[in-house]
Amino acid sequence: MQNYVITIARGFGSGGKQVGLALAERLGIPCYWSQILSMASDVSGISKENFALADEKLRGSLIKRLKSAPNTDRVIAPSDKKFVSDDNLFSIQAQVIKELASTESCVILGKCANFILRDYDNVASVYIEAPRAACLKSVMDKLGVTESEGNSLISKTDKYRADYFKYYTGGRNWTDPVLYDLTLNSDRVGREKCVDVIEQYIKIKFGAEI
Repeated sequence: MQNYVITIARGFGSGGKQVGLALAERLGIPCYWSQILSMASDVSGISKENFALADEKLRGSLIKRLKSAPNTDRVIAPSDKKFVSDDNLFSIQAQVIKELASTESCVILGKCANFILRDYDNVASVYIEAPRAACLKSVMDKLGVTESEGNSLISKTDKYRADYFKYYTGGRNWTDPVLYDLTLNSDRVGREKCVDVIEQYIKIKFGAEI
């Protein structure tokens, strides 16, 4: 295998980003998350701010938007008035993610990457979560917020990530374990050991040469 990709979806406060960064460093490969917004901006000419405003967020009612499923396999031409629509921003990011999966080994955080790359044989997908109490402690320690503020941040972030995933995957649930190779509880396993588990899994899946 020439290259491989590890996608990581994560609950807010679960340490999924930390695990992804540590894994990428150990494997000597890049880890992409916000960089994908810059890359999509460079490819399309649309400002990064536009991508950031719609980053893993579904603007508008989920129920209303589910009535018309988006065509995420087609990028709209710049001459079309929908060129800067949220659906087209997603399609452009999906194009970038597919290009990465075809050309280099990397870790990709969020962005529905596990679904976008679901038909790629060189992809291992991971979902990382933790109990609310563990996520809350992590958020409070990292951001310096109160318990009430931390709970609100977790609820809001996980909800908009779930709605975003549901819309762009045709109604699938973000936390459904069958959408992933591995689902890890970072509180039980430990964040550093999550890195160990994922590393061992990709060696099993892709071969010991990795």
